This record gives sequence, structure tokens and C-alpha cells, in this order.
Amino acid sequence: MDLAAVSINGQYLPTLLADAAAALVNARDAAEVLEARDLASLAYDVAKRTARLAKAKQAHDDLIVAAHRAQAHALQIEARAKLRMADEYDAAQERGEVASTGQHARAVPDGNSSSRATVADIGLSRKDIHEARLVRDAERAQPGIVGRTLKEQMDRGEEPTRAALRKMVVDAAMRGLRGGGSKKRARNPLYEPNPAYDASAGIDGCCTRIADYLDAHGAKFILSGCLDSPMLARSVAKMTRGRDALDTILEAAHAQANT
Repeated sequence: MDLAAVSINGQYLPTLLADAAAALVNARDAAEVLEARDLASLAYDVAKRTARLAKAKQAHDDLIVAAHRAQAHALQIEARAKLRMADEYDAAQERGEVASTGQHARAVPDGNSSSRATVADIGLSRKDIHEARLVRDAERAQPGIVGRTLKEQMDRGEEPTRAALRKMVVDAAMRGLRGGGSKKRARNPLYEPNPAYDASAGIDGCCTRIADYLDAHGAKFILSGCLDSPMLARSVAKMTRGRDALDTILEAAHAQANT
């Protein structure tokens, strides 16, 4: 068994992780942050099942450790997504775009629903918001608590689980509310990814999706989506730019491999 061979619905675990990381880096709104969180959650579930299967088959310890590392990576991405989600949601409330807790949609003269969305309208539950705020408050109280907790679990040879992480997050958040956390109130302390890693993960995810689209549909079908000649010309220009950029990266990679 190999992590690279573990798949669900045709998606491989390393690809899921890369896609989740890239989706979060490129997320422009709350809906895209939510999508990144869901990808990370799926990767965590796949990694967890992989570790259990490896143990059941008495696989080599290296594979189990690799699966646990994938779990930790997925939890880190998931936590970063939750933190951003909490900030996005609270900012939307401050702008009056989302109803506050306990507020109902306001009726307007023409009988249509309120201009303020509810939690359910944006695809979240109150539990989702609560969990997201816990992560954010924990990181504000003790910056880096998520990363440290996951590392400590791995260092002890333990499986990094969502339940164990949540316990540490809740404790840290509660200490922060009681005034026992860090005096420094950093904004988005978790949302400081390694730029080089995120760039690499973003390229990996994009290339994988391009190859998947081609495998699933073929070039003729993809190009048929261009509605007219100007649209086709614009698409070709963008694809040519992407090809040239990828060629530059590949040349650098080959040069690095040969040094």
C-alpha cells in the first residue's frame, strides 16, 4: 500500500491535500473558503481511513506515520480555513450582509425575503460558525496553538485527531476569554502560510485539475466551451501564457535536479 495509491472517487490523497491548500490560498470569498475547508475535511477522512487500514494490514510503520502526517496537514488546512471563515462571517455581519444570531430575515414591502442572509442561506450551520470562532479565538489567545498541538501529537507517535485538536482549541479559547491568553491580539495568526509551499501546492493543484479535465473530456470538448472566436482567442492566449510559465518552472526543476 502507498499513500499515492489511496484514492476516493478517483482523487488521490496527495492531490486532495494539494487541492485543499491551493483552494484556500486562492479563495476570494467565504464560499471558496468553505470549499477549501470541505476539501481538507475530505482529505482528513481519507488519511484517517488509510492509517486504520494500514494498521489492520500490519503495514510498515513508515506508511502509518505518512498517513498520520497527512491527517495533520489536512487538519492544519482545515483550521486555517475555519479561522478565515470566522473572520469572513463576522465581517459580513458588521457590514449588515448576514443576520446576527437570533435575527430573522426582515420582510420587505414587496413580500420578498430580507436582504440579510441567514446562516443556512450561506451553506453553514451555527455549529460551523461556533467551531470557526473557537479556532480563531484560540489562535488569538495562543498564536500557533494548532500547529504546536499537531506537532506534539506527531512527536509522541500519536494519531493527530480532530477530537484531540478540538479539546486543545477549546481550552485555549476559554483561557483567552478569561484573560489568560496572549496579550497580543494578532489578526489571522494561522493565516501566514509558507509562501513557497503554497506556491508549489497551487501549481500542483492547477496542473492536476488540467490533466483531470483533459482525461475526462478531451481537448475537443473543452474547446467547444468557447462560444465564439474572440472567446477562443482569449482562452488560447491564457493557455499559452500558462504553458510558457510552466515551461519556465520545469526548466528550473530540471536544472535543480541536475545540480
